[in-house]
Amino acid sequence: MFDSREKIALFIDGANLYAASKSLGFDIDYRKLLSAFQKRAYLLRAYYYTALIEDLEFSTIRPLIDWLDYNGYTVVTKPAKEFTDAQGRRKIKGNMDIELAIDAMEQSQVVDHIVIFSGDGDLTTLVEALQRKGRKVSVVSTMSTQPPMVADDLRRQADHFIDLITLRGEIDRHPPEYLPQPVKQKNEDVNH
Repeated sequence: MFDSREKIALFIDGANLYAASKSLGFDIDYRKLLSAFQKRAYLLRAYYYTALIEDLEFSTIRPLIDWLDYNGYTVVTKPAKEFTDAQGRRKIKGNMDIELAIDAMEQSQVVDHIVIFSGDGDLTTLVEALQRKGRKVSVVSTMSTQPPMVADDLRRQADHFIDLITLRGEIDRHPPEYLPQPVKQKNEDVNH
């Protein structure tokens, strides 16, 4: 699937990847994720896309964004749009598909293989366009949830589909075998 001589770029739809990993029951260690793909090929760029809610005084995602920015990722953000739907419910919209698509098309001039971390079917046309430019495209999402988190059209169009669950051993922040075990209390002999 990967050739060690290839130049690759990662395009991570932050919200989509977060939802997929949560549904699979694990947290992603982004340092391990970079390392996992650096072992597979020459990693030229890693992009991370997310919308930010500007009105919150402290966004819970801000520390992650700052860390990614200083640790090898190109972070692309934009303000999320807030609106009220027909039922009067407050909704937040923060689609990053266009930004991801433009960056992927630009990078396709210098990389051999593009890895998209998203299950969004809207990206199927992007995958087709990248393939017409002679680029290999892998999609990382999951079929291991009910319902699957990857659109069928996107999965079929990709040259390779990587189920996120198969990467868990390499990228899980707390791999199951390393979870802290309860400390057993020693029976202390008290000599009186």
